Amino acid sequence: MSKNILITGASSGLGEGMAREFAAAGHNLALCARRVERLKTLRKELMAQHDVRVELRDLDVNDHDRVFEVFRDFTAVLGSLDRVIVNAGVGDGRRIGTGHFEHNRRVMETNLVAALAQCEAAVEIFRAQGRGHLVLVSSMSAVRGLPRSMTAYAASKAGLSHLAEGIRAELMNTPIKVTTLLPGFIRTELNEDADKMPFEVDAQTGSRAMVRAIEAEKTTACVPAWPWRPIGWLLKILPLRMIARYG
Repeated sequence: MSKNILITGASSGLGEGMAREFAAAGHNLALCARRVERLKTLRKELMAQHDVRVELRDLDVNDHDRVFEVFRDFTAVLGSLDRVIVNAGVGDGRRIGTGHFEHNRRVMETNLVAALAQCEAAVEIFRAQGRGHLVLVSSMSAVRGLPRSMTAYAASKAGLSHLAEGIRAELMNTPIKVTTLLPGFIRTELNEDADKMPFEVDAQTGSRAMVRAIEAEKTTACVPAWPWRPIGWLLKILPLRMIARYG
């Protein structure tokens, strides 16, 4: 059965990859991002290949009022939203105390405060409908505090994971489901210039793993599950001096 699925940050990377996977499965899409021209190109491709509906809106998730406006508009146009994927985020942090407060503030605001706005807008709609599926794209970096350029990013994703768990706890006995995704190293155009990372996978492989976990409505999923599930367990118990070598 087809669903109406909203994805933020859908113009590139994992958002774009998930849009392709969901369209191939026959789901209707509500895609939003700042780069609308990229969204238009993606819509043209998806509608040429699949019998689905694709609605687009421009959205900077740091414009919180606009988040509510766009989510409500998509609901009115499509009739309902079955799933909202809080995907928009940034990952290029800086070392703490090196004169980059504004940069790290933007990382925290985009990945956590803007995500809160998206969750508020989505759950408001789901409460009115009496059903829905909220998906938050966190990160394996949320498992531990990390040094160097990863500090602000990891902290923002840890906050996002706790936000998801709190919402899940409140809605546990309702028809509203909450999924937290913890992606490992997935190579996309956003990190294409970075050094090769251990256990990294390409964007298509990563997107497919994420969509499988979403469709299964898992509560929390490391993606891909192997090797990130055991790595996540290991990260939790490693001494901090070993974690300090990371980054």
